[in-house]
Amino acid sequence: MAPPPAPLAADWRDWPVTPGDWTYRVDTRGSIALFGVPGADAVLTLRCDRQTNTVYLSRQGQARGPLTLRTSSLARSVTVQPTGAAPAYVATALTPRDGILDAMVFSRGRFLVEQAGMPTLVVPAWAEVGRVTEDCRR
Repeated sequence: MAPPPAPLAADWRDWPVTPGDWTYRVDTRGSIALFGVPGADAVLTLRCDRQTNTVYLSRQGQARGPLTLRTSSLARSVTVQPTGAAPAYVATALTPRDGILDAMVFSRGRFLVEQAGMPTLVVPAWAEVGRVTEDCRR
């Protein structure tokens, strides 16, 4: 029998990061940063849609209800809608100058993505988040 998992630290900034890496690419719509395990569907994406000048944050899953983004300086809940994609994702649209994007970029090492009914994602605050955000600010 396997031992029970170790309890999480009281401070979320000490929780282990969700397995995966960020990747960044440019396509005809703009740019996209994808977070997840290589070879599998991304669990989190940030897309700069240059035509609409909008940053879309998407999370894999189909849970209903708000998604909470928690950084070392800010926490905010956003409304999400199903994208209609397969596999299922929910997404929210953000303006390129939304303060939560800067908070994610400058969060101390990681930020959280929380949603009822879904596992909490502990995401590393790597440069790809800033690259997509800056692409939409140009």
